[in-house]
Amino acid sequence: MKLAISATNLRKSYGDKVVLDGIDLNVAEGTIFSLLGPNGAGKTTTVQILSTLLAPDSGKAVVAGHDLSVNPSGVRGSIGVTGQFSAVDTMLTGEENLWLMADLHHLPKAEGRRRAAELLEQFDLVDAARKTPMTYSGGMRRRLDLAMTLVGNPRIIFLDEPTTGLDPRSRRTMWDIIRQLVKDGVTIFLTTQYLEEADQLADRIAVLNGGKLVAEGTADQLKRLIPGGHVRLQFADIPRLAHAAHILGGVRDDDSLTLDVPSDGGVQSLRSVLDRLDAGLVEVDSLSVHLPDLDDVFFALTAKENVR
Repeated sequence: MKLAISATNLRKSYGDKVVLDGIDLNVAEGTIFSLLGPNGAGKTTTVQILSTLLAPDSGKAVVAGHDLSVNPSGVRGSIGVTGQFSAVDTMLTGEENLWLMADLHHLPKAEGRRRAAELLEQFDLVDAARKTPMTYSGGMRRRLDLAMTLVGNPRIIFLDEPTTGLDPRSRRTMWDIIRQLVKDGVTIFLTTQYLEEADQLADRIAVLNGGKLVAEGTADQLKRLIPGGHVRLQFADIPRLAHAAHILGGVRDDDSLTLDVPSDGGVQSLRSVLDRLDAGLVEVDSLSVHLPDLDDVFFALTAKENVR
């Protein structure tokens, strides 16, 4: 696994306030890594450090193959950053905003115009190209913001709460854009307040709380950390339900003809349930696995008593 980002023991304090308390991060190339945490947990500080906007008090980080402390300009040349708030210039047209970014990247004029046209097409902004962002919807403005980030063809993009304030349709449009970027080989470092967003997009998720990483894994792995998972078995009649309940235990519901058997959702746990059903000659109509969602994980891992 080739790493796009590797950070070790990052620390940052403001006076007596410890924001990052020695965190380690590894982000594989061509993946979406999501950092979750409550307000004030240090998500934006982490993004600012990794994108060279803020120096850590201690620790080491390598971004796109460049040591953060040795070659920050190399890092900046390899990344793009889209912050919580749109950075577009509302006095320029959408097209002119992209031309400005091309100039800042020192692209030749013809190449900059070509790149701007490509991005306007890619982000469905051709019809709005010669209008100012003041006339744009929130979703259009965020698309322009991300398009501006892509002018320099970055290998890594930091998206700090990119869909805040967007309606559900615009949010899903952004999700589709992000997925396509990853298909094209871009690495995404995503912070978000929307847990469904992390669940839908992220290959790996880390939860930051009290300046520490309290958990990391895939969405399914994190869900298995929290009690409450179960296998739900559906039966055709009461006798079959009663027979299964005698064998497996669990929570029986005669009205719905279901039996909920505690499970972590893993293959071994599911196989154990099925083997016991086979041994007892129990006929099941249907089976489904239910796990806690990321909301449950988030609340459990970021409870006040977990802050250190």
